[in-house]
Amino acid sequence: MKSQDTKTQDIERHVGQRIRERRTMLGLTQQQLADLIGVTYQQAHKYERGINRVSAGRLYELARVLSVDVGFFFERIDDAETETLPARQRMCLDLARNFARIRDERQQEALAQLTRILADKEETEGLG
Repeated sequence: MKSQDTKTQDIERHVGQRIRERRTMLGLTQQQLADLIGVTYQQAHKYERGINRVSAGRLYELARVLSVDVGFFFERIDDAETETLPARQRMCLDLARNFARIRDERQQEALAQLTRILADKEETEGLG
């Protein structure tokens, strides 16, 4: 039985979005992901867009290739904010993609440290 708030179509889109997030975080292209799971680029694209349903076996394979538990694809599925975050999610994906492109490990560490400092500053200012 379907949840009152979540339609099957919404679940397909959410799973696809999580696939795309993880792929991007790992610095993989859609073609590379497609090759790893044995499908065409077009099929991988349709999975990420939620156009085609991902079978249980394929989802297991995706989890293995992307180094996550199958449950990762369903995290935050009931979160009401999921539908209102596309711009922020794009920004996070862009940040992850660009971070992965930085080859100098010292620069990566400097950027990671900067984000920690900014996050800590926000947290302490919020308490004051």
